[in-house]
Amino acid sequence: MFNLDGHTALVTGSSRGIGYETARALARQGAQVIIHGRRADSVNQAVATLQAEGLRALPLVFDIEDLPATLGAVDQALAQTGPIDILFANAAVQHREPLVSFPQHEFERILFANLTAQWALGRHLATHMIARKYGRIIFTGSITGLQGKREITAYTAAKAALHGLVRQWTAELGPHGITVNAIAPGYIQTEFTQALVDDTAFGQWLASRSPSAGWGTPGDIASTAVYLAARESGFVSGQVIAVDGGLTATLM
Repeated sequence: MFNLDGHTALVTGSSRGIGYETARALARQGAQVIIHGRRADSVNQAVATLQAEGLRALPLVFDIEDLPATLGAVDQALAQTGPIDILFANAAVQHREPLVSFPQHEFERILFANLTAQWALGRHLATHMIARKYGRIIFTGSITGLQGKREITAYTAAKAALHGLVRQWTAELGPHGITVNAIAPGYIQTEFTQALVDDTAFGQWLASRSPSAGWGTPGDIASTAVYLAARESGFVSGQVIAVDGGLTATLM
């Protein structure tokens, strides 16, 4: 099951963390994966590591906040690899600050990178998927798009809107053989969450609050993404799947 031979997957934000582990998992199932990041050195290192394992991986460098460069780079990848069947739109940016001092320019930057850029990239690839009558689009959402959290007003707004986009796109793209879903990670231990990992008080709160008693791993997200990327998940669309150890499902 979940054989991805013959498929090509673009995983944004995949030089490390959740994106890297997801790209690795997709490649292990047979997909050719396109590794993306802002820095050529980290992207090339990730590609080299995967290739050393005998996996098929190619580099792609662009800044998700530079939309023309993003779409241009994706077109170059399409010309090189052929059709992209799977998009795991995982790249994200963050800014933490209390609401009353949160700068408007940061709010607009975070909203652009985490919503507008995802919309533009997904739409761009969807046009190619429509022509082939097949595709898998997966966004990285967030449990903060389901429940609020202090000091990330822009991130929460962007992810909540992205969850809505998943449902709306399902209505439009479903008739073309394309599924659209989001994975809403809980607290996953990565470089992106290192500040929280280092916060002893937060760690104690999470251990007492979560039924799974702590942090998840990037592999927890990767396994869910493999399922959503496979043909076997073709009847699953329009869903936001929380992978959070039960955190949002309980009042513990």
